[in-house]
Amino acid sequence: MYHNFIYQPILNSLLWLYQITGHNLGFAIILLTLAVRGLLIPFTLPQLKSAKKMADLKPELDSLKKKHGHDAKLFQQKQLEFYKTHNVNPAAGCLPFIAQFVVLIALYQVFMSSINGTALGDSVNSMFFLWDLKAKDTTYVLPVLAGLLQFIMSLSILPAVENEPEKRSGTAEQKQDVAEMATTMQQQMVFMMPIMTIIFSLQFPSGLALYWVITTAFSLVQQFIVSGPGAILTYAYKFKILKKGK
Repeated sequence: MYHNFIYQPILNSLLWLYQITGHNLGFAIILLTLAVRGLLIPFTLPQLKSAKKMADLKPELDSLKKKHGHDAKLFQQKQLEFYKTHNVNPAAGCLPFIAQFVVLIALYQVFMSSINGTALGDSVNSMFFLWDLKAKDTTYVLPVLAGLLQFIMSLSILPAVENEPEKRSGTAEQKQDVAEMATTMQQQMVFMMPIMTIIFSLQFPSGLALYWVITTAFSLVQQFIVSGPGAILTYAYKFKILKKGK
């Protein structure tokens, strides 16, 4: 089922795009990536809208936690009532994410088979501007660009206003509040994900790095349209990259 309904149609589409672009594998990869991401919009939009709604409701959830956080069972009950009142399902993004993940795996397999020549044949034209898409990017341009876009994407997902997480009263030996730990982990991932993206992009053929650049750029534009810049402007002002108007 996976092979017939997901992998094979994507592979056939790439073969067709390779032909109509004049045997240009780079343009074929770009067009296929944009086409697939466009088809996934019905799955990704509800996920982004749900995430934005959860972010908008965070101050109220924080207030609810402050009020009932001492009683875990009561807080859970109030939290469920809160979600029901605001028609929010925290797990709503799981199914769309799974659908995207399955397609991304298929894309990866298709690109690997085509880049290695098994799908398009050994005579495939893999040159695209500066890059041989079958080889690693020795210019480091695509991996660095992929990492930079991933960094911007990570910032756009963070809330625009950083809230100081509350700490529970107690001795100095007590652990930090769970919310604070989660916030810290999220902030660490802002830097970890771009670094991991660069490392992985350096290990694979540059065709996959090109794919990652295009798909991340598409996600970034989508994120901006639905949810806005997130914490990008906050950090830009913080590090004086931009100046606030008077």
